[in-house]
Amino acid sequence: MTVDVLAIGAHPDDIELACGGTVALLVKQGYKVALADATQGELGTRGSKEIRSKEADEAANILGVITRRNLRLADGQIDVSERNIKKLIVLIRELQPRLLLIPHSTERHPDHVHTHQLCKEAWFYSGLSKIHSKHAGIPQRPFRPDIFFEFMQWYHFEPSFVVDVSDTFDTKMRAIRAHSSQFHNPKSKEPETKLSTPEFLERVETEARFYGHRIGAEYGEAFFCYAPVGVGNLFHILTHKK
Repeated sequence: MTVDVLAIGAHPDDIELACGGTVALLVKQGYKVALADATQGELGTRGSKEIRSKEADEAANILGVITRRNLRLADGQIDVSERNIKKLIVLIRELQPRLLLIPHSTERHPDHVHTHQLCKEAWFYSGLSKIHSKHAGIPQRPFRPDIFFEFMQWYHFEPSFVVDVSDTFDTKMRAIRAHSSQFHNPKSKEPETKLSTPEFLERVETEARFYGHRIGAEYGEAFFCYAPVGVGNLFHILTHKK
């Protein structure tokens, strides 16, 4: 099985919060999309890894992706090690995505920063023929995605581009709410976190409205890219409405 896009987050719910609208839009446009979570989120204050696994599956179904994988790296201890890079290389070579969506390099949570570094190194090394890997006992061929784009999480950056997710924002929010253990529930007896306050999901919508406004859309999701982004048709990017 191969895909067009592979989105990778540190924890279950990271992808949905950061770029769930873009994922849903890509699926709607007919692209094959896969998700991968680096950890099971087992150190999270609320829920458990079993609960979060079920929530992640439900969110993946809502988004319509082909598959969701979990690399089962240690939550809170994501090492940028040869072993962990190799896990991502195996996944990239198996799925052969043209495009990666990964965390930004500067983030509040160290796991997000380390996941960025793992993804960046695996993206490059997966294309080297002298790095050998196997999947299901079968040797893999080198494969490097064309490019990677970095999604926004807690810290803001000046985006390279913003994706208009107005048509899929409702899907994004339904996928986010599938991770119900993490968000506001007045009946919950678990400790409160930044995510579980009543205002948090309002903040998600406010930020999406802000970035949407910058391109003349209702909702938007911001991305960063180190390399220049090529454009084939200028009219495809003139989205700002009068």
